[in-house]
Amino acid sequence: MTFVQIIDYKTRRYGDLSDLMDRYVAQSQGRRTVTHSMIGQDREDMEHYVDVVEFPSYEDAMKNSQLPETDKMFQEMMALCDGMPTFTNLDVVRDEQLNKHLVNRVFTDAAMHGNMAVFEECFDANYIDHDSGKTESTVIGRNAMRADMEKWRAAFDMTFEPMAQLAEGEFVTTVWKWHGTHKGEFMGVAPTGKTYEMTGTTTFRCTNGMLTEGWWSYNVGELQRQMDTMGTPYES
Repeated sequence: MTFVQIIDYKTRRYGDLSDLMDRYVAQSQGRRTVTHSMIGQDREDMEHYVDVVEFPSYEDAMKNSQLPETDKMFQEMMALCDGMPTFTNLDVVRDEQLNKHLVNRVFTDAAMHGNMAVFEECFDANYIDHDSGKTESTVIGRNAMRADMEKWRAAFDMTFEPMAQLAEGEFVTTVWKWHGTHKGEFMGVAPTGKTYEMTGTTTFRCTNGMLTEGWWSYNVGELQRQMDTMGTPYES
């Protein structure tokens, strides 16, 4: 689970503190576990600052705190602050931007680049998939989803072009355009070497950093017409 630490402090020496942070980043390069950080200045009190530091997990944050560079940086930071900084530790229970990143890994890393580790890293073991283009429209299990992806990749060199994407709560919906160059048998059709395209929409449910359910909507009949065959129905 993503972990965020909020550091609240006051200083009249922000320039010196900023230089300190730059040195810390350079000295701890390759060992820090921080994934993102930002510093905000209070518009009502120009000596009041808040740091927001993100880690992949609480455990990663603890590893980062044990670095000798981190301890040295904190001691020097206290000398630049007016009083003791305060810390708030947060487990992230909802982050729509992270959900988008999770979904985009499916299209980019798995579908386009063939990184099948995405299924263990991003899909719940009991993931439920609903696919309007299949004869068996609902299947359960990330292995079934992985097998389906491998079938498409064996048949096409493909790209997904996102046309629009909306994240709200647990759900991320992506409207996409698909391009596929036919390199392997698909729906009973031998490879043609031609490139086809279709549009569709995918909605994923994201729960606790994993994809737990998905809905795919696209016109497989249009793909069949472009391939100049009615072929056999696409089966999961």
